[in-house]
Amino acid sequence: MEVGCPSLLYHYLLTIVPKLYLSSMKFEVTILGCGSATPTLRHWPTSQLVNHHGHYFLLDCGEGTQLQLRRYSVKFQRINHIFITHLHGDHCLGLSGLISTMHLLGRVNDLHIYSNISLREAVELQLKVSHSRLRFNLVWHPLSYDEPEVILETKLLKISSFPLNHKVQCCGFRITEKTKERNIIPSQIQKYNIPYVRIRQIKAGADYILEDDTVIPNADLTLDPPAAKSYAFCTDTAFSEKTIEYVSGVDVLYHESTFLERDRQRAYETFHSTATDAARIAKAAEVRKLVLGHYSARYHGLSAFEQEATSIFTPVVLGNEGLRIKI
Repeated sequence: MEVGCPSLLYHYLLTIVPKLYLSSMKFEVTILGCGSATPTLRHWPTSQLVNHHGHYFLLDCGEGTQLQLRRYSVKFQRINHIFITHLHGDHCLGLSGLISTMHLLGRVNDLHIYSNISLREAVELQLKVSHSRLRFNLVWHPLSYDEPEVILETKLLKISSFPLNHKVQCCGFRITEKTKERNIIPSQIQKYNIPYVRIRQIKAGADYILEDDTVIPNADLTLDPPAAKSYAFCTDTAFSEKTIEYVSGVDVLYHESTFLERDRQRAYETFHSTATDAARIAKAAEVRKLVLGHYSARYHGLSAFEQEATSIFTPVVLGNEGLRIKI
């Protein structure tokens, strides 16, 4: 016969553990840099840090990324996965320096890098000419630029890459949480004296059967879990309708807006987007929030980007260094 939890353990499992779990839950993006190819004193080259429940993921690694990580008090060694969209310098020139610093700080854990495989040659050449022998392994994961693919999957989330329309091979990334277990109602556990060993099954969707064979439906014992969240990172790219499918329904979309409409010809020539283009993608994809970034150095203010985008879609957030976005 199944036995219920002792009162002290029972209280701990139903009250303390959920509170500790909820307090550690976080899906947050910190913008480290949101400028375009030419560095300025206003913006740093592209890089973002994603914190998902204490697991750190770095999206792009432009020049100066490690300085920005220090500025925002990020512990380097907690970054185990780095994703590089493409091999233009403002998105990857900070990688060798970051790897070197990780080595100097005594890193021993593997570092996984998802990128065009040619980046491996560049990094290994830099290590060779500097006579550097790392204490840790670099694990390279080559990206496909022809179709979407899942490149990392954990118990909590799935990260996919998808092709973008740029001068060189380039991809975006989508981070999608997996659906969580159902939330069991503490009062129902007490009411039916449900033993601890059955709680996991009920959270997974099972009904509970009493000793007299009465079935208590799962819907009476649990609540729907929080909705799974998602984030998409699109830089660099010209406007492409294919992107709409790849980012459809995400909670937050970061989409490059290198130019304003008055410079549309330049956007076309360089395979970049305007703020209007970004808003068109956000609207068609029915995302919940749009974040702009990757601004050209020719602009000294950002208000015009917001004005152009909000004429098509809302809400719009102007990306800036140090901005933390809760997903």
